[in-house]
Formats: sequence, structure tokens, C-alpha cells
Amino acid sequence: MTPTGTDRANTDFAAALRSSGLRVTAPRLGVLSALQARPHADTDSVIRAVRQDLGSVSAQAVYNVLAALVSAGLVRRVEPAGSPALYEVRVGDNHHHIVCRRCGATTDVDCAVGRRPCLTPAQTHGYALDEAEVTFWGLCPQCQSSDIEKEPKHAEEFSP
Repeated sequence: MTPTGTDRANTDFAAALRSSGLRVTAPRLGVLSALQARPHADTDSVIRAVRQDLGSVSAQAVYNVLAALVSAGLVRRVEPAGSPALYEVRVGDNHHHIVCRRCGATTDVDCAVGRRPCLTPAQTHGYALDEAEVTFWGLCPQCQSSDIEKEPKHAEEFSP
């Protein structure tokens, strides 16, 4: 029998957990699978996805797993201003994010320079910099198109 994509992902996740010194557990595999399928997921979305996959899992267990995975460097926590924390399995490459101001859609954007950190501050104040985190803000294509649909099509629509 040939392994499915899910089986391969779980094998990869299990190896990553072990190499990070973490035990392989169903909740940890469930959280990693949920984040693989849903990049930039908030905690509530991860909880729903894990429960859908595994059945009964407490919210606290998912919070604990997320904290352990972030601490181990297997998951990245992104905190756009004014939004709940988001989680992703894309780690270690110093990429950035674009966030829609209206709907909160979040998209990865690669670093333009190619090496870490990909921004150079005017002064480091003695810090040894190894990463830069940038959030670009704007309107996603869907929100832009909904604005266009709402705009009047003719000047006479403006008249009283």
C-alpha cells in the first residue's frame, strides 16, 4: 500500500517532533496537520480543525501544544497588530506577511534580500540581529473588488 500525503506529512511531522526533543502525540500531530492545511490559522481555527480530525481534544491541550511547538521552533507565531495571534509551520526562512486591513486575510511574502535579517536597521544598539519581522498592510484582492462593486457606476448616481 502506498502512503497517502497525510501519512507522509505525519511521518515528516513525527521526525521533526523527535528531532526537536518532543514526544510524538496525536494532539501535536493534529496541530501540525491543521497548520499545514491552514496557514496563518488563529487558535480557535486550530482547535476546531484538531477536534474535527481527532475528536475530543481540550482547548487547553491545543494551547499547550501550540506553545510547545513555537518554543521548539516548529511553528511560528505571528501577531498582526489588532488581530489574534496566527500560527504557521513555515519557519526559519525570515519571510514576512501581508495582512488585509478589512478581512484579516494573511499572505506570505518572501524576503527581497535573501539573507537573514533581510532589513538593516540604522543602529543595532549592540544586538546580534538574526531575524526581521515585517507586516505589510493593505486591502486584499477580494476586498478591493467588493469596493469596486459598491462604487457608483455613473456620475448621475451621485446627484441628489
